Amino acid sequence: MDLSTTYLGLKLAHPLMPGASPLSTDLDQIRRLEDAGAAAIVMHSLFEEQIAMEQAADLAHVDAHAESSAEATSYFPRPEGYRLGPDDYLALIARVKAAVKVPVIASLNGVTKGGWLSYAKQMQQAGADALELNVYYLPTDAAVTAEQVEGTAVEMVKEIKKSVTIPVAVKLAPFYSSLPHFAHRLEAAGADGLVLFNRFYQPEIDVEELEVRRTLHLSTPDELNLRLRWLAILSGRVRPSLAVSGGVHAATDVVKSVMAGAHAVQTVSALLRQGPAHLKRLREDLVRWLEEHEYESLAQMRGSMNLVKSPDPKAYERANYIQILSGWKG
Repeated sequence: MDLSTTYLGLKLAHPLMPGASPLSTDLDQIRRLEDAGAAAIVMHSLFEEQIAMEQAADLAHVDAHAESSAEATSYFPRPEGYRLGPDDYLALIARVKAAVKVPVIASLNGVTKGGWLSYAKQMQQAGADALELNVYYLPTDAAVTAEQVEGTAVEMVKEIKKSVTIPVAVKLAPFYSSLPHFAHRLEAAGADGLVLFNRFYQPEIDVEELEVRRTLHLSTPDELNLRLRWLAILSGRVRPSLAVSGGVHAATDVVKSVMAGAHAVQTVSALLRQGPAHLKRLREDLVRWLEEHEYESLAQMRGSMNLVKSPDPKAYERANYIQILSGWKG
């Protein structure tokens, strides 16, 4: 069975890979992921905030003003709280590149156009085959417009593309006013791929202790539908490669993602729950499904259920909303 795909210009044996996560902080764990059949290794993120801390000449001065705003540095982990500092991260890329045969995709996570973006070039120099730019941003200031939010991300992509020759994917949230328009803006800025979507980890309120608590909830297959809808809408209408991230747990999730238009399929929560060996099971189950349904290759079904090719394109649009609400019988 031909499972081959091309993602970010990289020729891959199949689309399955771990997404950015703690799984890629340890070289032995990364080797286990490759042994389980990962088509590529997506590194965990290096954050803008930790780069800024590392570059600060006087951390004590930063701490002295830590409570000055809601975005104060003290709300983030101190340098020792991150898994790896910037220099250690670059060194890990080099070690991973030397240890594995599959492509290595570095991850840079931030929200402003600044000096931290120079690490993209350093990641390339360390051996990264591609870069995933994660633009996780939650606007809380009413003075910040939607145009400013999008414009900053577009400028970040332009800045990075001027400094690197490796392909760059942008990992997005689903919360943009017009995602297709934004996708085209990122394409024009030079983005080689789009990853759908970032998972927003929602804080919880402890009503007894009157505290905001940070709680990690791993994904469930229910989260995949949002990704499928936007994959299907963008597939065949944008040049960049498309990857899905969030809600992929079984081989049928992979099938749905590829039918919607995905060139790559990232999974994290399933691997955290079941270990790297789950990648091998996903691939075996995928081959079995394709054979049972008489497909000759994965490429044969890619995009077959996107907005352009779907036998019922209105299912992705407003008609779906109306029909579901109108058809409810209780």
